[in-house]
Amino acid sequence: MTLPPGKLFLLAAILFGAALAQAARPTDHPVAAAAPSVRPTAHAPLTVPVGKRTTPPKSRKTPATTRNNTRTPHTADSGKVLYLTFDDGPQLVYTPQVLRVLAKHHAKATFFVLGREVAAHPELVETTRNLGHRIGNHTWDHPHLTKLSDARLRQEIATGVESKCFRPPFRETNAHVQAVAASYHQRQVLWDVDTLDWEKPGAAKIERAILRGARPGAIILMHDGGGDRSETVAALDQALTKLTAQGYSYRSLPC
Repeated sequence: MTLPPGKLFLLAAILFGAALAQAARPTDHPVAAAAPSVRPTAHAPLTVPVGKRTTPPKSRKTPATTRNNTRTPHTADSGKVLYLTFDDGPQLVYTPQVLRVLAKHHAKATFFVLGREVAAHPELVETTRNLGHRIGNHTWDHPHLTKLSDARLRQEIATGVESKCFRPPFRETNAHVQAVAASYHQRQVLWDVDTLDWEKPGAAKIERAILRGARPGAIILMHDGGGDRSETVAALDQALTKLTAQGYSYRSLPC
C-alpha cells in the first residue's frame, strides 16, 4: 500500500523520534547497590563530660578523640590541662606519698580504687576526697570482666566504690561490660597514656612516658596500689616539676 507523501513524512518523523528516545535511554547494566549505612557501635565507650556539656563544641577546641572513642575532657577555659589517674589503691604506704607529691605541685587527680582496698582502708579514701581529688570505681577485686558471668560482673561493679566513673581492670571491656556499668550510672573512663609503671621499669622511664604523652586534655594512667610504687612516686615528682614549668595544670575527672 502506497502512502501519500505527507503521511510518509509524518511516519518518518515518528520513527526518527522513537530512535532518539531509545538512544537517550540508560544502558541496561545492573545498578550498583547503595552502600549500607554505617551503624554506630552498640554501647560505644561513654564520654567524660565536663560541667553540663553533653556534646563537643563545633570549633577548633573540640576535644580530641582517643583510641577508645572516649572523649578527652576539656574545661571551658581550655589551656594545658592534664588528668592524672591512679589505679589499684588505696594503699597504706604509697597513696599518702602520691598525695604529698600532688599537694606539692598543686595538682588534683582521680583515684580508681578497688572495693576490697577501700574496705580495708576507708580513712585513705576519705583523706583523698578531703584533699579535693575524685574517686572512681575499679571493681571490687580487679578481675578480667569480659570472662565473668553476668551475675559476677554485676557483683564486681556494684560492690566497688560509689562513683560516677568506672574503669575496667586490664582495659578489658566490651559492649556488655559498658552497658552493665551504665546501668549503675557509671560511665567508662579509660586512658590516653599508659606509663607502664606496673612493670617497674625505673623512675626515669616512667617520667619519660609521662612527659612524652603529655598534651592538653590527656588522661595519664599510673598506679598507687598493687605493689611497690616508689618508682611511680619519684617519677611523678620529677615529671610534674617539668610539666608545671611548661604551663600545665592538673585536674580531676568529673567522677
